[in-house]
Formats: sequence, C-alpha cells, structure tokens
Amino acid sequence: MRSLMENYNNKLISLFLPSLRGGGAERVMLNLARGFAEKGYKVDLVLAKAEGPYLSQVPDNVRVIDLKSPRVLYSLPGFIRYLRQERPHALLSALDHANIIALWAKKLSRVPTRVVVSVHSTISKASANPRILREKLTPLFIRIFYPWADAVVAVSRGVADDLIRLTNLPREKVHVIYNPVITPELFTKADEPLDHPWFESGESPVVISVGRLTPAKDYPALIKAFALVRKGMPVRLMILGEGEERLKLEALIRELGLERDVDLPGFVDNPYKYMKRAAVFVLSSQWEGLPTVLIEALALGIPVVSTDCPSGPREILNNGEYGRLVALGNEKELAQNIKATIYEGKKKIVTDSYKLFQLDTVLHQYEEVLFFK
Repeated sequence: MRSLMENYNNKLISLFLPSLRGGGAERVMLNLARGFAEKGYKVDLVLAKAEGPYLSQVPDNVRVIDLKSPRVLYSLPGFIRYLRQERPHALLSALDHANIIALWAKKLSRVPTRVVVSVHSTISKASANPRILREKLTPLFIRIFYPWADAVVAVSRGVADDLIRLTNLPREKVHVIYNPVITPELFTKADEPLDHPWFESGESPVVISVGRLTPAKDYPALIKAFALVRKGMPVRLMILGEGEERLKLEALIRELGLERDVDLPGFVDNPYKYMKRAAVFVLSSQWEGLPTVLIEALALGIPVVSTDCPSGPREILNNGEYGRLVALGNEKELAQNIKATIYEGKKKIVTDSYKLFQLDTVLHQYEEVLFFK
C-alpha cells in the first residue's frame, strides 16, 4: 500500500489563522506548516492579517497569504476568493473565531475542500467570563456551525469531552490529536547561548513561566506563591510573554516588594534557552487546552509544577508521574511544591513523557484526518 505521502504529495494544504502573534496555537500551526512542507506538500499559511512575531519564522517553502483584514470577520470575502481560486485539497483552521470564518468561507465558496477545525482551549472555561460580544457569542456559534466541519480536532481528551458536552457533536467526528510540540528545532534553540545575569554560575535559582499575560494563566497566583517561596530561600521569577494583564501584574509585584526578583521581559523569540537553564518551570493556569510549554519543559529536562487545571496538565504529566500537580486556587500548596522541586534538582529526562507530542507522530495523525473521510 502506498504511503500517505506518496498518495498526496504536491496536494495543497491550507492553514488558516487570524495572525502569527505569539501564542501556543500559532506556534502549533507554524510547526504543522513546516512539517507538511518538509514532507513535500504544497502549504499555504492563510492569515487574516500577516503580522506578529512568528511571521519571521515562516519557512521559505510555505507561502503566506495575507488577507489584509483588520479583523478576522472582515477577512471572509478575501478568504472566499482565495478558496475559489486555489481550491486546496484540505483546510485546517485554529482558534474558535477563525474556525467559524473558515466554515462560512467553505460554505459560501462551494468548493470541495475538506475542512477540519481545531480546538485548542477548554471552551466552557474560556467563555465563562466574556469580555467582548464575540466571546459571548462563541459557544452559540460553535453549537450551530461546528457540525458543518468534516472533522474536528481537539488537542486533548479534556478539550474533546468539554466540546462534545457543549455541542452534542457525535464523538466519532471529534479526533484527539496532541500538539506537535517536539521538533529538532526545539533542542537547537535551547542550546543557543544566553546572556543574562540571572543565569550565570553561582546565581540564585530561577523559576520560569512562559505564556501570554492573560487571566487564564493566573500569574497573580504564581507571583503570590513566589513571594512565599522567597521568604525561605534566595530565588527569582521570570515570566516570558506579553498581554493585557501586564499593568496589573506590575502593580502586584510592586505591592509585594518583588521588583528586584521578578522580571517580565515580554515576548522573546527564543524562550527555550531561558527554560533550559531554569530551576523549575511553573504553569499556574486556571484553564488550558493542551499547554505546549509544559510539554516543551519536559523535553528540555526542566522539573515542572502545574496546576491541575482543565484541560491537559494531568494528561501530559500522566497523573503526576512526570511532574507535580497542584490544586487550583491554593497558592500555599503551589509555593510548597515549587520549593520542594528546587531542592530536588533536575532529574534524568524520561523520553516517554513527550514521545506522543513529536512532530512526525502528529503529522501522520493529521494526514489521516485531513485526507480520509
């Protein structure tokens, strides 16, 4: 039997996103685009607006289609024209508002393209406290329009269960595919030199977290837990990422008198060289889909502490085998586990902890969903 690659080589796969701003879903789609292109597929990365720090990381063998729209909704006419002109064999989209536009565009363009939408977050949690009208309407739109998709990919079992409860989609239409997190590039970037005084020999251990500064990440809880750890030992905290919570977090840091020991450098192109040199990685989220950085931390050999939030950490850490799980809303327990992890030090990397998230494994699963009905 001929392989998938032989059957579908040179067929066009389109990946649709709002932009390439620094987020986990964007990084996943970029890894998929690179992987498909390296396997010989034609790959278009279709963006409502071609902007964001990851734009410079798009490989030369992936074509960027810029729909030049200030909002995802406004990209619909241009997206319809693109589908009619290029007629890709398969279309994969990510992020709920982009998924809705992808489904509308397929319906209105009347092309035979197979459309697969991917869900990267626990929707019931993400939509619980909507800040804008779009977030308020998202669950309704998902219930109405996701049945139009040829298939739906959920990035964890928890995300899949939540989606099925919300939408009543038939379970056979929802496929669980973990994110393609582990690539050779990850280890190459982690080995790059790092010029930062905190990571020089003899300095205090560094606790690190990586992610957008948003309410979902609950960085206030991490900062308060860090303050408890700092009372008993010399330690520093670095949070890599940017977002709307910056001013709130900076105010909390000042209130707790942590200015000298907590750093918020913003988004960095290569977080891995920081992560590899940290004493412990902490995920403090209230909810997730499948936290990419937690998997990356495991692969890089950094001890991890994570909240037992829905969804993903318990699956990734195999019920606590590969890292410590902490109850939500317990800053004291979080602090105790951070301190204990620092004292334990780094352990031997367990390859079983991340093999399900390797790019080749995930690409094959996506090929089956994108090309087989």
